[in-house]
Formats: sequence, C-alpha cells, structure tokens
Amino acid sequence: MKTKNCIVCCLTALLALPVLEVFAETPAGSSVELITTFDYPGDVVSTQPQKIRNTGRRFDAPEDKTHPATVVGVYIDPSLVQRGFVWEDGAYEDLVHPTDTGNVTQCRGVNNSQVVCGDYLDGSTGEFHGFFVRVRNQVLGGFYDYDVPGATTTFILGINNAGDFCGSDIPGSGIQSGFVSIGGVITEFTVPGATATLAYQINDANQAAGYYLDAASVAHGFYRESDGSIVSPIDPTGSTGTIVFGNNNKNRIVGRYSDISGLTHGFVFIPPDTYIIYDYPGSTFTSLNGINSGGSIVGRYLDVNGIEHGILARLVRGTGDNPITGTIPQRQPSQVNAVKPLPARSQVVEPAL
Repeated sequence: MKTKNCIVCCLTALLALPVLEVFAETPAGSSVELITTFDYPGDVVSTQPQKIRNTGRRFDAPEDKTHPATVVGVYIDPSLVQRGFVWEDGAYEDLVHPTDTGNVTQCRGVNNSQVVCGDYLDGSTGEFHGFFVRVRNQVLGGFYDYDVPGATTTFILGINNAGDFCGSDIPGSGIQSGFVSIGGVITEFTVPGATATLAYQINDANQAAGYYLDAASVAHGFYRESDGSIVSPIDPTGSTGTIVFGNNNKNRIVGRYSDISGLTHGFVFIPPDTYIIYDYPGSTFTSLNGINSGGSIVGRYLDVNGIEHGILARLVRGTGDNPITGTIPQRQPSQVNAVKPLPARSQVVEPAL
C-alpha cells in the first residue's frame, strides 16, 4: 500500500439529512422493483445514469418534490460524443468540462452537498483527468480539477458526504490502482493478484466498492473496508465477468455481470452472501450503477433497437426477483506493488459505465 499526504481543498459542507431505516438488517425476501425509465432529452443513443445522491430518502418519481433526488450520469449522442448530465428534480443540466478536447466528459458521482465528481479526456495527450463541480438548482459552479499526485491518468468515480472520494489512477508503480482520498490523504491500493483495480464508490463509513481484473483479464467485484482490508471476489453464480459500480451507507452493493450465453444482468449484493438479480423485462442487457441509503437505484437497459435507457428502481422487501447463489467473498489485505514500467495508453483500463 502506498500513502501520500496531499492538500485537498474543501469540497463540501455537510447537510444534516436524516437517514431513514427503511430496511431491516436481515435481507430476507428483498427484491428490486422498477419505478420508471427515463432518457436524456434530444437525439441520444444512450442514457447512462451512474449515481443517485446518497441520502436516506427514497426517490419515488421524477416529479416527486417531497423526496427530491439528484442523479448524475453520461449520455452519448449519435456521433458517439460523451457528455455528462445532472438530473435534478426532473430537470436536466448538460455538463461539459471546459477543457474537454477529447469529446468525453463523464459525471460519475454526487453527494448530499450537490458536489459532482467525474473525469474528462484531454484529446491532445489521450489522458483522463478528474474534476469536481457543484450543481444546485440547475446552476453550475466552477470546475475544480484534480489529479492524484504523480499519476499519469486519474479517474474520479465516487464521492461521499464528507467530501472523501475514490477512483482509479496510473501511479509510479505502473500498475493501475484503486485509490481513496480520506481527510485529504490519498491511499492507492490494489486487490491481490489484480492487473487493474478500480474503486467506484465510497460510502460515509469509508467502505469503497469497485471491481478488478485478474491475470486472465476477467472482472470481479470487491469492496474495501475502512481498515484497508479487501473483501473479494464478488461474483454471482454463472458470471463470466462482474462489475461493481456502487454501494450505499449500509454497504448494499450494485453492479452487473455477464453469463456464458452473452446476457448481462443487474444485481444487488448484500454482504456477506446474498445476491439478488434484476433484469429489465425483455432486455438482454441490464446494469445497476448506483444505490442510495433509501434503497433507490439507478441504472440502464438496452432495447431491441440498440438504444440504452435509464432505469429508476428501488430495493424492497418482498418477493419478485429470486435470490441466487454466488461466491462468498473473503477478507484479505490489500497489495503493495513492485514498480513496473508505466503502461502504454492502450493498456489503461477505462472505467466501465
């Protein structure tokens, strides 16, 4: 493990929002219930929600003013340009980094203070850089750029309510690593044996969830405890590749996995051993990307015409999606990496959406 001390400017002011205990600690009978689907307005080929604000409030509909929410994500237009978006109380705000010269700006996370994190592509170098921006009432604040010190590429993928954040970078070791920034201290880590590690979300208990690639380039999920230990692999039965995108303050974890038939399924993992599958009706591809502490979930599905649409769902108690089996992830220390040559740009694992 490699730890760096760095000064990180204050990003957030905490909001005093109550966390509602909407679920019992026992996950028996939990299922995923669809609320609605949505699309970024205009001519787009893909709407890809990434995270939903991690409050304890349940978000029931886009027009719900009693329990408002903020969803951030990415949309792709017909020319394959990627742009970030913020969906706040049913209204959309387009978000493009001012120095995005590679036609890629991705909104990856949001916290209760409406601070959005993400990354953008510098087209002249082919490198990604992280950013933060505050969005409130459809008004953008100034962008704050951030790169992990000494890293050639930085992806900022998640942020919690204290302003701590996580992601993936290419450090001096040459091995693509996950990182967490807690209290202004950057800690880079890798899952033992991984060729690339990506931390996608960090909750208020400083548990970070994400995925890694093994020596055969197969993806598996993991989460990192606040003491630095790694719990892995997270793999539903039949998975040929598992990607974990998010966790909430109860460490309910969401993601997707592919099977041998080529289908992709959304799933919820409730530690230590409960897997719940969700497939959008009639779709061959479903992804669950973010979950808040009220159990609200965002993700997407692919239709028969090859267009991707956003999903808003919720984790509920009751029958519907039968739990399945899967690996029981085991606790292990994170890995210290020997220094290797920096990878070529083509070898960098760009975070999945």
